[in-house]
Amino acid sequence: MKIERLCILGGSGFVGTQLVSQLAARGLKVRVLSHRREMAKELILLPTVEVIEADVHDQQELIRQFRGMDAVINLVGILHERKISRVDLPSERRGDFQHIHLELSRKVVRACGEANVSRLLHMSALGADANSRSGYQRSKGIAEALVREAGMSHSTHENWYLNGPKFVHGYGLHFTIFRPSVIFGRGDSFLSMFARLLKLFPVMPLASSGTRFAPVHVDDVARAFADSLDNPATYGQTYDLCGPKVYTLRELIDYVGSVIGKKRSIVPLGKWASYFQAWALECIPGKKLMTRDNYFAMCTDNVCATGWPAVFDFQPATLEAIAPDYLRAANPRARYEGYRENAHR
Repeated sequence: MKIERLCILGGSGFVGTQLVSQLAARGLKVRVLSHRREMAKELILLPTVEVIEADVHDQQELIRQFRGMDAVINLVGILHERKISRVDLPSERRGDFQHIHLELSRKVVRACGEANVSRLLHMSALGADANSRSGYQRSKGIAEALVREAGMSHSTHENWYLNGPKFVHGYGLHFTIFRPSVIFGRGDSFLSMFARLLKLFPVMPLASSGTRFAPVHVDDVARAFADSLDNPATYGQTYDLCGPKVYTLRELIDYVGSVIGKKRSIVPLGKWASYFQAWALECIPGKKLMTRDNYFAMCTDNVCATGWPAVFDFQPATLEAIAPDYLRAANPRARYEGYRENAHR
């Protein structure tokens, strides 16, 4: 089935903004659901995009918004939660990961069934694991299982626990799951955060400094979503998305420092020191730099077992080709040094 109209949850976020722009450029009609319309003001001017203020956690609202759509994309996710997530607690006490990653995914799948939408693209994360000690990775892993369950044929699964919504042609949802490593790009919350910290502190105590990442550019993640929409080869598939090069966390911080002209001394922390640093940062009011849940997630490398998926007919950009432009943009002196480097002076 050709995809012409689709609804996106999380369309005003980091990945969502790039994805909506790419889809609009392809002439697709995109409905973006946002709890505050002004948060998506960059998208309102795009000619084929409508931004609707809606409560995405309202089951009936989702059903109404999905009707008439050919596909749904769920990009909603958080890195930190306000309270500890524990699967043995009642649902109303389990925290934001439970509410946003699990319950919302369940509602999206059910709304797709009720609205007869047979195509769903779902954003997960590399390292998602239903048995992980990290609440973030655990909730992402269980949410993946919910989506896969929706892909089962009703003929072989009569008592589907989502109350058996009827999909077109009597079959389950045509889903595709994406599991990116850490995503970088202008406005990211990873490299840009370390750039800010390097400007403030002459010495950087670094937790889990040896953890390996394969950063992937936000435009490449968005393009993988867009290219898979009406490609039947991607139905029922899960794709790990990584950039072409692997770095330890320490190597990434060193690289950011060299780009912005703020080389710092990095003090690698051991296992317990890393845990206690995460605990201390978690207790600081305001926006979280790191939590114990982040520490648990970083106990495992965030890299792909294989290369870029062959189904996507392009190669991902390198960090070195993209990051200097936006990291230097906030530092005129560092940008000037970059010009000198390019001139070999």
